[in-house]
Order: sequence, then structure tokens, then C-alpha cells
Amino acid sequence: MRVAVFSTRSYDRRFLARANAGGRHELMFLDAALDASTAVAAQGAEAVCAFVNDRLDAEVLQQLQRGGVRLAALRSAGFNHVDLAAAAALGIAVARVPEYSPYAVAEHTVALVLALNRKTHRAYNRVREGNFALEGLLGFDLHGRTVGVVGTGKIGECFARIMAGFGCRLLAHDPKPNPDCLALGARYVALDELLAESDVISLHCPLTPATRHLIDARALATIKPGAMLVNTSRGAVVDTPAVVAALKSGRLGALGLDVYEEEADLFFRDLSAEVLHDDVFARLLTFPNVIVTGHQAFFTEDALTAIAETTIANLDAFERDGRPLHAVSVERLA
Repeated sequence: MRVAVFSTRSYDRRFLARANAGGRHELMFLDAALDASTAVAAQGAEAVCAFVNDRLDAEVLQQLQRGGVRLAALRSAGFNHVDLAAAAALGIAVARVPEYSPYAVAEHTVALVLALNRKTHRAYNRVREGNFALEGLLGFDLHGRTVGVVGTGKIGECFARIMAGFGCRLLAHDPKPNPDCLALGARYVALDELLAESDVISLHCPLTPATRHLIDARALATIKPGAMLVNTSRGAVVDTPAVVAALKSGRLGALGLDVYEEEADLFFRDLSAEVLHDDVFARLLTFPNVIVTGHQAFFTEDALTAIAETTIANLDAFERDGRPLHAVSVERLA
């Protein structure tokens, strides 16, 4: 099957080519992101393979359908960037990678927590400048602290398991309690209670209409003063201007982000020689108690292997059965 693969980097090519053993699918690698201006590049392809910041709205899907595309294979678990109703109306199947390596994202989350707590990023820069003073680097023992986990699917569960190993008290919030988290000693509570009691708050929920700006000014007003917030889920779960205000007031003690609401214009590219035009993002970078990574939590050998293999499996199943292995339908939005 001929497949137009958008938003590809060298690592995408390497892992997808390895998974596509024998070249059973014709993979056409494109550097450009998928949007209304680039959809024409998929002309003649039966499928497109898209990443998290590619756009698959009604306009793009219509262009793809006219060009012969019958499948949109996502290299991600999230599908909030796809108009599923439009895809269904156009007869375009949508597939995703439901899970790849929850350990990768959970471990990166822990790395952010540890770096923020012990100010590792600041210490690293100081030592390189010959400054060995300890003022301003004071942290706290994680042992005995309360960690709030918002969203206890596979990734949230992995994160909770690691934090339980540190000896943390676990609070959790999710519409569907996870028995494995309960077995770890996690107590499920309302979001306001979790925010008010947690020393560390970690977000692991999907982006849905219900979770968009879940952490807004009202939620931030209820958090324990000086608490740490880490988001490795989806950028729009957090209202960034509200978070900036909470940092300025001192209400929020530290912030770790691997995702950002407007990241499509920033992440996965080298912009080091350019001026950033996003004033909110630029303001975030001025805080000494903020660490931002460029959506790299998933970026491990294990995760990329799993993503590539599942993507190719979706293509195989669609070519063989007319239905991908991990289909996403509009009913999931109900």
C-alpha cells in the first residue's frame, strides 16, 4: 500500500523502515506537517501516516479523500487532532497506536519531578561556570510527600508505581479507578481535594472537551501553595496564561512541561536561530522554577520501535481486512 508519511524526522524513517520489513508498503516520507497546504502531497496514496501536531480537520480530510486516501494511520495514542465525524462521513478509516511504552512517559515525568525538586538544571549551569554555592538549590525529600496523579491509565499507573517506590502517599483522580493503583495504596478523590493536598501534581489524562483547561485559574487557586505541577499528557489540559499568573504570584512552586497548548508552531523543529513569537511561551522560559522539554517523553528506543511496529500492523490489517487493527471511530467521542 502506498503511504504518505507526514512530519517525518530521521528517527521516524529509521524505525518505520525497520518495521516495514521487505518493503511491503511503499512509504513516502515527507518532512512537512500535514495541513490544508500540504495535503496535496498525498495525491495517489491510499493512506497517510500522521503525527500529533498534524492537522486532520474536515478540510484536510476532504482533500485527502479526493486524492484517494482511505486510511489515516496515526503515530500516536491521542486523536484529538482528527475530525472523526468528518472522517466517517468521507469513508476514511482512522487508526492509532493505543499504547507504546507507558514506561517512557512515566520515567520522563519522574525525571522532571526530580530535576525541579533538586534544581538540577540550575546546579548544572552553576558548576559549569565555577559556582559551587548551594543557596537557591534547596529541595525536599520525596519520601512521605503526597503525589497527586490525574489520569490513571497505563502511564498514570506506571508513574504512580514509581512514586510509590519513593515512599510517597498517592492520591488519584480518574472517572474509572484503576485496581492496580488501588493496590498500590492510591486513594481516589475529587480533583479539588487532590489539588489542595498534593505536593506534586502530575497530569496523565487524555485531551477531551471535559479535560481541556482542566488546570485553569480556578483550579490553580485551590492547589497547595508551593506545589509542583508536571504535565506530560496534552498541552491544552493546562491553561498556560493562568499557570504563568500562578508562577508570578508564587502560588505554584514549580512547573514541568513536556507539552504545550500551542506547540504545533514550535516543537520538533530547530528554531535556535529564530526569534520566538509566542510571548506566553517566552515568558515561561524566564522562570527559574520551570523546565520545558520539547515533547520528548515518548522518545525512547523501545517506544519508537513499538510505535512503528503498531503503525505497520495497522496498515497490514487495513490492506488485508479493510479495517485497521486499532481503529478509532466517532463513537469514542460520545
